[in-house]
Amino acid sequence: MKIKVLEELSQIIKKLKSEGKKVVLCHGCFDLMHPGHIKYFQAARNMGDILVVTLTPDIYIDKGPGRPVFNQDLRAESIAALECVDYVAVNKWPTAEETLRLLRPDIYVKGQEFENLEDKTGKIQKEYEVLKEIGAEMRFTHEIVFSSTKLLNQYFK
Repeated sequence: MKIKVLEELSQIIKKLKSEGKKVVLCHGCFDLMHPGHIKYFQAARNMGDILVVTLTPDIYIDKGPGRPVFNQDLRAESIAALECVDYVAVNKWPTAEETLRLLRPDIYVKGQEFENLEDKTGKIQKEYEVLKEIGAEMRFTHEIVFSSTKLLNQYFK
């Protein structure tokens, strides 16, 4: 089973890294799975040996009323169904900072929309500081970008 709790995933990652595997982490909401997410995961997977995806839990999603559309279990199952993803976990915290400290990936991957290390929430800057602290690398994908929020508002309301 690809879906793990964070503590179990931390142990799995330690073992994989001790075997010389390069672990890549992606983190986000991933509410409405779309081609942009799939291309992002595929590009991230190509940066290492193991792809781990962590999800923002339902209680911390700040995308507005009625969100997430899909609960954390459905979002995790959808991501786990992808061939390029090795492990999935639901985060416990509002941001990825503690998750990064716990899982200690080699590479943390975001989409190119974050490449200038700016977002409205300030989360990306905090994540970058944690990466420096744990000695991990931040990389960016350059794939087609869609916004789940925009897609939901434009086509599903």
